[in-house]
Amino acid sequence: MIHEYAGIKTELEDRICPHCHKPMEPWLAPPGSGWGVLMVCFNNDCPHYKGSDHEIANKRDDSRLGCRYAENPDNNYTPFNLVAVCL
Repeated sequence: MIHEYAGIKTELEDRICPHCHKPMEPWLAPPGSGWGVLMVCFNNDCPHYKGSDHEIANKRDDSRLGCRYAENPDNNYTPFNLVAVCL
């Protein structure tokens, strides 16, 4: 897959979420985060994402933070939890 953002082209592998088996999408991390383009599962019905707002320890009760499944192409597609707002 070719990802283009701000005139910069990046070639990435097609990736499938191991939790919901849907295609993952490239996402450009915020400037200053130390990341470039990440592969992220944006499926709101993904079992990894659904209910993840209840699994983060030591957060405020009114916080809607959860986790999306993500992989870092710059680190051999190493998986990690990307903090996200749960809808």
